[in-house]
Amino acid sequence: MRSDLIGFGTLVQAGRDNPDVYRAATLSALEVGYRTLDTALRYNNEVQVGQAIAQTDVPREDITVTTKIPGRFHGYHEAKTSIVRSLIDLDLPYVDVALIHWPLPRLHKYVDTWRAMIEMRDAGLIRAIGVSNFLPEHLQRLVDETGEVPVINQVEMHPYFGQAELRDFHARYGIQTQAWSPLGRTTDMIQDPVLVKIAEKHGATPAEVVLAWHVHHGSMPLPASSNPQRQRQNLLFEVELDEADIADIDGLERGRLFFDPAEHGEF
Repeated sequence: MRSDLIGFGTLVQAGRDNPDVYRAATLSALEVGYRTLDTALRYNNEVQVGQAIAQTDVPREDITVTTKIPGRFHGYHEAKTSIVRSLIDLDLPYVDVALIHWPLPRLHKYVDTWRAMIEMRDAGLIRAIGVSNFLPEHLQRLVDETGEVPVINQVEMHPYFGQAELRDFHARYGIQTQAWSPLGRTTDMIQDPVLVKIAEKHGATPAEVVLAWHVHHGSMPLPASSNPQRQRQNLLFEVELDEADIADIDGLERGRLFFDPAEHGEF
């Protein structure tokens, strides 16, 4: 079981057209064995995620629920409102982890948001606090101005963008790396000839190879799928990559494919 190494991304594509898919997919993920659930206020699926948590036989204390504060709730008072809204939607008395979804440095509010999160953690509404899509300079500012180190930084990471420099920064401060869209958002990366060749070598799928690469680098990938069979495959794979495999996958580096945290205007 790899439930401590791999989490479940609740923003499954099919849920955009039918919100109940979020509930069904999350419930299925819990039954398969996932214990970390990643959601966000901006995903508009916290009600359904909360329904799945209420319906499962998995004890609440065994589930790690992560939510995120969106850009429109940056600021001291706004951040507290965001968390209260998430708790109401999830129908939970606390969340295990809360993250700032994006730094949005142009707003100059992420430190104020962080201070509010520290207070909410101390009040018991949040068990642990972290961030998402933060660059080293954003992380350093939080540490310098508050003395509090984020427990997690959830970022874009995949074989085309290995985040080696950021992971080194995380290692120095004891920050856990989590990867959103760890398999990419299209089939292009998964069909890369290097990944296909390594998969054939191990009798595995390219997706399993990529997840094994994440685990090797100490990153918790958060794959999203509404298909129970695919959920199980993503969690229970058995692939042992060797040093040559890792070097070949690391060699696929191309740089960021999605959003630049210094510029992205997520709200």
